[in-house]
Amino acid sequence: MFKSLNFKVILFGFIFTFFSSFGQSFFLGLFNSSIRDALSITHGQFGSIYASATLLSSFILVWIGKKIDDINILKFVSYVVILLAISCFLFSKISSVFFLFFSIFLMRLSGQGLMSHTATTTISRFFERSRGRALSATWLGLSLAEFILPLLIVFLLTFVDWRNIWIVISILVIVVLPIVSFLLVKNIKLDSREASSIKNAKTKKIKQWKRNEVLKDYRFYIVCLSMLAMPSIATGTFVYQSFIASSKNWGPYVIAQSFMVYSVLSVITLFLSGFLIDKFSSRKLLIYMNIPLLISTFVLYYFNSPSSSFFFLGLIGISNGLANVLGSATWAEIYGVKYIGSIKALTTALMVFSTAFGTAFFGILIDNSLSIEQIALVSGSYILIAISLLFLIKNKLNPHYL
Repeated sequence: MFKSLNFKVILFGFIFTFFSSFGQSFFLGLFNSSIRDALSITHGQFGSIYASATLLSSFILVWIGKKIDDINILKFVSYVVILLAISCFLFSKISSVFFLFFSIFLMRLSGQGLMSHTATTTISRFFERSRGRALSATWLGLSLAEFILPLLIVFLLTFVDWRNIWIVISILVIVVLPIVSFLLVKNIKLDSREASSIKNAKTKKIKQWKRNEVLKDYRFYIVCLSMLAMPSIATGTFVYQSFIASSKNWGPYVIAQSFMVYSVLSVITLFLSGFLIDKFSSRKLLIYMNIPLLISTFVLYYFNSPSSSFFFLGLIGISNGLANVLGSATWAEIYGVKYIGSIKALTTALMVFSTAFGTAFFGILIDNSLSIEQIALVSGSYILIAISLLFLIKNKLNPHYL
């Protein structure tokens, strides 16, 4: 059982990943039609604006995200919450293409970027022995949001103006999150660590890598190649789900129903991966992370029946559950936690960049008349290369002990 302070930090991470959903693709995509109708823009124009704004947010995140290593957690959290509240309010005032670009930029930076970065960095630094389980519990916040928010928002949009929904969200953010932050992490400092029932445990000290040292380590780039497969391919799938459905003749509701399987399997995998990481280490599990994602591309390539959609998104859900936990735990295990904020600012920025790349790349392939089967083949080839390279260095991922 986690001790009181341990539980508070986990609850903080859970709530922050839940609220990060407001900047996630699955949530913003729910307002796609409403925004396009309001501004009279096409799918392609919306996609280009979305990708470019996301790309810009990833660059800014590298600089802002590293500040979490330098200042008190509560102070950093305060800035993030204020930025998210402002972003949500501005989203309700979108009136032009430029305003749309600026609003998406702020939402992706504050929501998907800084909210998840703050949660996972705090968890990764604070927990050592039970880091895997703590990260699993933290990411359940986003899984819960993915499960309930799409249905809730679609229901609300039938009788509430989309702008008013965003005003309510901004009020929720500025009222709920400051209270949550003060109650849960006011006593957390940069050197705070989890309470353990094991005293005087002898553990080897590992080298604490700075970000500029990490950038010179070839292992970082090979691991990143695998880490970025999931967000880029999954985002491309989510954004262009209507194209997939029409190509496969699945009907309008098949993929929406399949998301239920995606969410359930993501949650199950989150639970299991946390325990497995604490027992075997994330470095040993990393090689298996994208295998379900690889199989999902084969399903998309070979099968056309509506039932295959459930297997397709279910397999993506399994890789998603693994990637969420491994994406934070792996860096802490290899490079230490002293500078984990600056390292994760970089990796989170790369993740955000990969979502922009996936959106743009899928769009280019579709515009060049590639079928969904050919796109699945391209995606599968990338995943296979990433897994193969990771296999070659799997025995070299141990930290450098002092």
